[in-house]
Amino acid sequence: MQDNKKKAKYYLWPVVISVLFIGSIIFYYFFYTFSKSNEDVIVYIDADDTPDSVYTKLGDIANDCQLTGFRTLARHYGYEKSIHTGRYVITPNMNTFTVFRRMKNGQQQPMMLTIPEARTAELLAGKLSQKLMLDSTELAQAFASEEICQKYGYDTATITALFIPNTYEVYWDMSLDKLMKRMQKEHDAFWNDERLKKAQKLGLNPNEVTTLASIIDEETANTAEKPMIAGMYLNRLKAGMPLQADPTVKFALKNFNLKRIYHNHLSVESAYNTYTHIGLPPGPIKVASIKGIDAVLNRKWHDYLYMCANSNFSGTHVFARNYQEHLHNAALYAKALNERGIK
Repeated sequence: MQDNKKKAKYYLWPVVISVLFIGSIIFYYFFYTFSKSNEDVIVYIDADDTPDSVYTKLGDIANDCQLTGFRTLARHYGYEKSIHTGRYVITPNMNTFTVFRRMKNGQQQPMMLTIPEARTAELLAGKLSQKLMLDSTELAQAFASEEICQKYGYDTATITALFIPNTYEVYWDMSLDKLMKRMQKEHDAFWNDERLKKAQKLGLNPNEVTTLASIIDEETANTAEKPMIAGMYLNRLKAGMPLQADPTVKFALKNFNLKRIYHNHLSVESAYNTYTHIGLPPGPIKVASIKGIDAVLNRKWHDYLYMCANSNFSGTHVFARNYQEHLHNAALYAKALNERGIK
């Protein structure tokens, strides 16, 4: 009897050792730390990725044995049939099985998207494509399509008014339709009853407020001065005077590097040329800032009709009630430009 027990123990130890050995291999390949980095690493999986391209992307991140473990799981669970696009965050303490499970199930991490204050819809498309999986051409074509813009309540001239330059939590691989609907939702939330009532008192709708705000944003980076400029432009609108806003001429010319606006620039044929067309231009000349929008809604009440950049180059403006006073201010500024050789 004792001999049988000794034989059983004799044969049991190899089994135990084998189980422990196999278990340690399984643990090492599948449940050991996947990443060789001490920081979070982000992996982007695109729509055209294949298992091999995924392995290549993971190759710079994973320890060799853990990448082998990922490949083994991928083959066993048919990963090639369920590759999910997305932005996947791999933390330093994440094991191989967890990484694989999240990527196979599409359990990606959301990201923070900040809408940029781009000057044109085309530039907005390019900047958004740098942050999202969406292609810049697809975005630009959508912004230039009357049919698509109308789907969300805009046209190609006003589509940038849909975008409120704030920061939002989104998924990197969101579709064009989901992006636009999300922006529509955020736009509606931004234009609450208080803002709508203020716009109504000014006799403007949200798109018109945003259009004027975009001009003011281009006129100055001085937040404190924006309500003052808003008051001046609203005074001109009420008086039936052309806005004569230099930034609209730059937009019409599509030349944003101009440091001075000369007389020959003012004749450019465009609905955005506020020297030749009375009233607001057809739409915003950039993605208007929130501060710019609120500056219009909270305009300063005064009787100024003219403004000119300050000749001390402080980034502020001097205001005038009549044209003669304005000509004096403009002459001082032109002299300052000439003295600095600014053309």
